[in-house]
Amino acid sequence: MKVRAQQYDSVDALCWRHYGRTQGLTEQVLQANPGLASHGPLLPHGLEVELPDVTPAATAQTVQLWD
Repeated sequence: MKVRAQQYDSVDALCWRHYGRTQGLTEQVLQANPGLASHGPLLPHGLEVELPDVTPAATAQTVQLWD
């Protein structure tokens, strides 16, 4: 999916807004967009960024000690 960066967006901000998490995704987005890191930490407004399809994050099973 292609998205356009908003003013003051970073790759982390794009990942958080579209995936709801950043762990492991920032690296995938940078791999899918060669040269993206050369723009620096803040992306130019309107820059088109390819967001790869990812599988949902695995959830950890929790145990409740008290009812």
